[in-house]
Amino acid sequence: MIRSLPKFSPAARELPRNLPIVAIVGRPNVGKSTFFNRLVGERRAIVDDLPGVTRDRNYAETVWSGRRFLLVDTGGLESETHGKLEENVQAQSHLAVAEADVIMFLLDGKGGLNPLDEEALGWLRQTEKPVFFAVNKLDSRQRENNLYEFYALGLDKLYSISAEHGLGVPDLMDDVVKHLAPNIVEEAEDAVKVHAPLRVAIVGRPNVGKSTLTNRLLGFERSVVDSTPGTTRDAVDTPFNLRGEDCVLVDTAGIRRKARIDDRIERFSVSRSLNEVDRGDLIIHIIDGPENVTDQDAQILSYAVQRGKAILLVVNKWDIVRDTGGDVDKYREEIHYRLAFLEYVPIAFISAATGFGVRKMLETAARLVQAYRRKVSTSALNNALQKIVQAHTVPLFRNHPVKFYYGTQTGVAPPTFTFFVNKPDGILESYQKYLVGQLRQQLGLINAPIRLHFRARREPPTVVKRRGNSPSRSRKRAND
Repeated sequence: MIRSLPKFSPAARELPRNLPIVAIVGRPNVGKSTFFNRLVGERRAIVDDLPGVTRDRNYAETVWSGRRFLLVDTGGLESETHGKLEENVQAQSHLAVAEADVIMFLLDGKGGLNPLDEEALGWLRQTEKPVFFAVNKLDSRQRENNLYEFYALGLDKLYSISAEHGLGVPDLMDDVVKHLAPNIVEEAEDAVKVHAPLRVAIVGRPNVGKSTLTNRLLGFERSVVDSTPGTTRDAVDTPFNLRGEDCVLVDTAGIRRKARIDDRIERFSVSRSLNEVDRGDLIIHIIDGPENVTDQDAQILSYAVQRGKAILLVVNKWDIVRDTGGDVDKYREEIHYRLAFLEYVPIAFISAATGFGVRKMLETAARLVQAYRRKVSTSALNNALQKIVQAHTVPLFRNHPVKFYYGTQTGVAPPTFTFFVNKPDGILESYQKYLVGQLRQQLGLINAPIRLHFRARREPPTVVKRRGNSPSRSRKRAND
């Protein structure tokens, strides 16, 4: 039997309540994630024929008929659980129902009525919330007749839909949004667009503690945690406040080398994780403390560096390393030796399981974000440029001097500077590294990635007076 729904759950306080919540629930493989993607308008949830792909609650903000709400995809409801992992997945589904304002229960029109459907029906009636029952996968006339056997559940109304093809979805959603409270603030067509919130992605190899850290930061069991590598599959988004700034915290699937990925679901998960690195602003990369840095860590970090992301390197399970005689300074030196291209990246030592070092890690992350988004005045930039060039002049390029005229900031996140020089090709890579390092120190951009662009500007022509054109000389020639 399905465990009864708890009368009280902290889940009701997990997310901001300015938007109503609609949860999609049902047995495994009934098409919940396909339906979720259909309503969101993009492939946010991983879809596969294998049951049990979805494990965590997957949230997305969406709009139907002008009504904005949060949509939640959940793992499949099971009558029996085998092991801690399946129990945690079921708990996530229970939490989704507890916090939802409206529930959509999907039934499998292809597989037919299942005894678990009747058990779930009895469970959902305890919620005293609006529940809409939809029979999915009815995408042909032959399957349309399958709808009638579900009336044996004693339901007054059933919706016939095909999440894959969109059939019947408008009728269902039109009725669902009627039960949602009106949005507090409706967006006008001419309203000023709000900047996208900061995205903080937690990435790393499998089983290094990403979900444990996510739950620690949020203060509740947002992600399923299990010792089995690859537990997290979808990228899990959750609203989060980083030292006063609203952002989105993203727990991602562990990233392994492609040669070691045999499971197609894991392949999709890894692809989603790399996409989150592309979309993210701050990348919190977790290293397994006892195992230290690996080649795969270096590849993931290099991927983030190439895309100009703010990076915070976190050594997790430090309590284990410390108990075996580990030293912070020596460990940091070893990381810098193995990852020489990350000499500017801050390193935090934590234990996600106990909370050790997490507060200090957040303080470092907040400072890093400020530097990542900082706007520098043109005067401050050029004053710093003058000092930098005077302290160490640019080497000659093909026996010609290289001159800086002025610079200006042309972008933030990451800070991007464009310098106008007489010979852009003459700024060697070694001098560019020197310039970046000095800009970090003099402009308060410590730990931030910096991008440089060099544009050509010719020197103004020098005006030379021609002696033969002097009026006095002309008059003298005439008199002679």
